[in-house]
Amino acid sequence: MFRPISDELRQATSHDGSPSVRAVGFTFDGRRMTARAGDTVAAALLVNGVAACRETPVSAARRGPYCLMGVCFDCLVVIDGVGNRQACLTPLREGMAVETQHGARDIGALERDE
Repeated sequence: MFRPISDELRQATSHDGSPSVRAVGFTFDGRRMTARAGDTVAAALLVNGVAACRETPVSAARRGPYCLMGVCFDCLVVIDGVGNRQACLTPLREGMAVETQHGARDIGALERDE
């Protein structure tokens, strides 16, 4: 019924049943962290003890991963300088720079990228 988001997790155990997943390094708000290759950014943040990864635009209330399936949008983060990325749907990559999203995405940044 459920399947891993990546081939790396599908092959996460060796033939003798022991774990064989490699560690992936990334940063969150400048802090170095590690997680399993193939995990989503949201899973990587949670396993590293990060409970909140964005602030709402109106009240600056702290939010974190909730549904973990792309429905609620509470896990929005900035990844490698691009805002409004859903951490629960984004596979973790080596060297990824993840940052807290503060409020709404900067529309001016979109216009500068074009």
